[in-house]
Amino acid sequence: MKILVLNAGSSSQKSCLYQIGDNLPDLALKPLWSAKIDWTYFEGIAELKVKSNQGEYRAELSSNDRTAVMSHLLDTLYKGDTRVIDNLSEINIVGHRVVHGGEDYREATIVTQRVKEAISRLASFAPIHNPVNLEGITTIEQILPEVPQVAVFDTAFHSQLPAKAAVYPIPYSFFEQGIRRYGFHGINHEYCAHRTAQLLNKDIEFLRLITCHLGNGCSIAAIRGGISIDTTMGFTPLDGLMMGSRSGSVDPGILIHLLRQGYNADKLDEMLNIASGLKGISGLSNDMRQIIAAKDNTRAQLAFDMYVNSLCQHIGAMLVTLGGADAIAFTGGVGEHQPPIRALACEALGFMGIKIDAEKNVNSPVDVDIATNDSVARVLVIEAQEDWAIASQCWKIANNV
Repeated sequence: MKILVLNAGSSSQKSCLYQIGDNLPDLALKPLWSAKIDWTYFEGIAELKVKSNQGEYRAELSSNDRTAVMSHLLDTLYKGDTRVIDNLSEINIVGHRVVHGGEDYREATIVTQRVKEAISRLASFAPIHNPVNLEGITTIEQILPEVPQVAVFDTAFHSQLPAKAAVYPIPYSFFEQGIRRYGFHGINHEYCAHRTAQLLNKDIEFLRLITCHLGNGCSIAAIRGGISIDTTMGFTPLDGLMMGSRSGSVDPGILIHLLRQGYNADKLDEMLNIASGLKGISGLSNDMRQIIAAKDNTRAQLAFDMYVNSLCQHIGAMLVTLGGADAIAFTGGVGEHQPPIRALACEALGFMGIKIDAEKNVNSPVDVDIATNDSVARVLVIEAQEDWAIASQCWKIANNV
């Protein structure tokens, strides 16, 4: 079975093609073909990078028409140096990451007109992401009209949050209107939980896990028995940890004050989502690599210290929720590739007996336990496999598993 995965963001599009046989393997397969479109390269230019078992391809396309660019991307599956199939009809199913599924969708589902209408309706909750997720679905409908599509929701894994974690302490009527903690990054949190259990050779039913998804967007989940019981992102992906360009949690009184000073909703949205976090504090960048490199810049150092402080505080909160942890997993671009972040977070937890092996930590480990033998909890670095997780969900639906 050939499964195409589309993982659309507001300014980028990641795509992979997997081939899965009659049995779903325990370990993630490498895609036959992978591609990325970046619309931030230059205004009006889409930068396309494609890699397959056969070769590589790069292009700069002068177009803001996402459908046209997507069509060009799909051409590289069966044309040129990156060709891995003879024609697009070989694709059996297409899976999409959809950021917000609201309360309606608590598991991956075949895309229907009703599902598309729900994704569109929920765009008011995720205006940056849901519209482009839906755009990917409609584009595939035009190019591959007979191929079934599957929506895999980022919110689904957190759909079993207990009421004490899901309900906000505002008038209950708002909860009845759908304003609640939804949580995000669920596709990767769920994958990391199962991969952690696999690496530890433990039954996930008996594990208390804290998964830390740290990238430009950041979130933490408390997972007991394979079920998310708390998470840091909330009604939107803006809540919780300090992030690359997002503020994370702030005193809502600040926003009331700014509204009275003349800010409107759009200006607040831009400030909180695009101009805050590492970028807003440092004045340099939302990229942790650049923050760490700017060692002599006092604002960059402040941004780094604030980020670590936020991370430690939220891990601490999840430890209380779980009553301790059997393992803590770091994943995502920062979680996987920044040893200083892991070291400082675990140093803060040292009073609990959590310890990491310094040598293992700095050697860019992937899917490795970096805790010392006498650590009271295991500490793992897990490679994010969001696209593989989506492909796995598609395979299960296609095979009625």
